[in-house]
Amino acid sequence: MLHIGLTGGIAAGKSTIAAALTDLGAHLIDADVIAREVVEPGTPGLRAVVEAFGDGVLTADGALDRPALGRVIFRDDDARARLNAIVHPLVGEATKARVRALPADAIAVHDVPLIVENGLAAGYHLVLVVGASADVRLDRLVADRGMTPEDALARIAAQADDEARRRVADVWIDNERHPDEVRAAVGQVWRSRIVPYARNLEAGAVAARSGRAVLVEPPEPPRTWAVQADQILARLRRAGGERVRSAEHIGSTAVPGLVAKDVLDLQLGVDTLADADRIAEALGRAGFPVRAGEWVDTSKPNEPDARRWDKRLHGNADPCRAVNLHVRVVGGLGWTYALAFRDWLRADDAAREEYAALKRRTASATADTGAYAAAKEPWFTQVWPRLQAWVDAERWQPPTR
Repeated sequence: MLHIGLTGGIAAGKSTIAAALTDLGAHLIDADVIAREVVEPGTPGLRAVVEAFGDGVLTADGALDRPALGRVIFRDDDARARLNAIVHPLVGEATKARVRALPADAIAVHDVPLIVENGLAAGYHLVLVVGASADVRLDRLVADRGMTPEDALARIAAQADDEARRRVADVWIDNERHPDEVRAAVGQVWRSRIVPYARNLEAGAVAARSGRAVLVEPPEPPRTWAVQADQILARLRRAGGERVRSAEHIGSTAVPGLVAKDVLDLQLGVDTLADADRIAEALGRAGFPVRAGEWVDTSKPNEPDARRWDKRLHGNADPCRAVNLHVRVVGGLGWTYALAFRDWLRADDAAREEYAALKRRTASATADTGAYAAAKEPWFTQVWPRLQAWVDAERWQPPTR
């Protein structure tokens, strides 16, 4: 089941986007609705809230007085944390129950206002952020919800800013445009990304890639390759659990300033390849199915035994975010080489420029990405002595995390 996290600042217009997605066939799970249900009169949740904040957060008929509670928590970080500690576990359990009731092939959209603030992005296959400027949201809160400007500003300030949201946004929907334009944008994302992703996920299939190798410059902040890699690695660590010993961004996109294909190379380290096989299904459910076949890194002259360069390889089910996921044994030859090569290129300007020139020549001379990769391969063996000399001179050690 494909899970989409839908979020955005208060009054950004998540409900508009949620309605558009449900019209297209998504199943909506609204965290705000659930959060209201778990503190209805007579629930353990409401009793816990009253114990924490007193009878002043109740109306005359014993229901939760949300404006009164809001005036407390949106000006006090500690109070807001106490409320979250009560409500979030209850919402989590109720959400799981709703998911279990959905069809197996459902596309679940989770409308969760605080995905960014509570570090929840790794729990979704995609995060869709609804964007609107703080000024627009302030006007909406005052005009549509009857808030005072002071209360509205306090609520906006209590949430993450747009830069933080953009860092986790797989998809950004600008909700300041005409409603017809917004609906068209949602429909385009649904057809080109969400539905194909769901199909690939259900089939355990890697999204198709084809064509020539196209080199591009690194993207600008906040959605740099490094930021995108960190977001995906968090999903992978969550999926792989304790068997994932390390998770690293490798390859050209991990080297600042280096031209590259817009493909993220990522590496998970495990204790044994048997562990890699044990987590393969979980990685597939997270959106990274295993690529069929046997995969071996090219051996280097000092270690010619190909069996010592075995690995597992996964790809992306998401049709709009290309990923090569290498799963290797921590401390093994391929795992170590990938990290050392990355760090060498980061540190050595001449080596980085030499590799960039090779990439440009090869991309212009080859017909497809497979030929491009094969044509570069001899260079990695050729520079092996220089890389090893740098490792020795710098007393380089692989990072541990």
